[in-house]
Amino acid sequence: MRTISELEEQLTRPTQRLVEDIKKIDGDIMILGVGGKMGPSLAKLAKRAIDAAGITKRIIGVSRFSNREHQKDLEDAGVETIAADLMNEQDLEKLPLCQNVVYMAGTKFGTHGNEHYTWAMNTYLPGRVAEKYRNSNIVVFSTGNVYPLTPVKKGGSLETEKPNPVGEYAQSCLGRERIFEHFSTKYRTPLCIYRLNYAIDMRYGVLLEIAKQVYAKQPVDVRMGHVNVIWQGDANEYAIRSLLHCSAPTTIFNITGPETASVKFIAQEFGRLFKTDVAFVHDEQDTALLSNAAKSFEAFGYPSVSLRKMMTWMAEWVEQDQPTIQKPTHFQQREGVF
Repeated sequence: MRTISELEEQLTRPTQRLVEDIKKIDGDIMILGVGGKMGPSLAKLAKRAIDAAGITKRIIGVSRFSNREHQKDLEDAGVETIAADLMNEQDLEKLPLCQNVVYMAGTKFGTHGNEHYTWAMNTYLPGRVAEKYRNSNIVVFSTGNVYPLTPVKKGGSLETEKPNPVGEYAQSCLGRERIFEHFSTKYRTPLCIYRLNYAIDMRYGVLLEIAKQVYAKQPVDVRMGHVNVIWQGDANEYAIRSLLHCSAPTTIFNITGPETASVKFIAQEFGRLFKTDVAFVHDEQDTALLSNAAKSFEAFGYPSVSLRKMMTWMAEWVEQDQPTIQKPTHFQQREGVF
């Protein structure tokens, strides 16, 4: 994994299980907020799966598309695009109806100091979208941040546990869920809430942040001593296949990898790959933000890319000084301030 083209190929290559499931999804698929970190690869993955299945189905990506090149890139891959600001009522009203909606719009970075906008994006906008697409199947991207920090030995929070989010970002994400649930209850809209943490791309994510610290011989903070991670390609696949699990009452899936991964282990493994010593700072705590994704594995199978494979790819990426997205996850954050 040493170039953008290799990364794109891996992220958007459909598995046979996705190809089979996309045949069962009735109707076109619209992705709202396609311009974010995961949206472009999700849209391309869906289009490749449709082509592999030999069926006809539209993939429609909606975003502001402030960068025309990003829009053209999707169109070149066979994805239809619509430039729209979802917070603009006229733009939202003009969007076509669609039988299947993947809702990826939201904000996280810069929440601190801009709380009003965070709540508008994460709770007001969902109500407008839920009203418009009340007759669609909707998969709503959410986050494991809606759970509290839990004892590491517990093995992660389950979907059945009561959320208790820390900080305004996480609170607003729970608000997004509750708003969609309200309209699902009101209109019997089939809904699936997709609680993700943390997706891994070579250009961003928990593994990149740890790998860069180790490579630069910087000490690694272990206060948040354990994490869950999942390959972004697998996370995108599960999101598309979740359209088959939308229901009223709502279906909820935790989406992450199967391991409760030790930050110390991850750092030491990167140290081995980089042939360098690793230093740590602060004390590892007994609690962490962790999710148990057993329910999603029962529905979708285990991820196709292992933790060790992700780490090997990441080490190559960092050594080659390949491009990264300057949006840290703040996974070490224990106070919910983003």
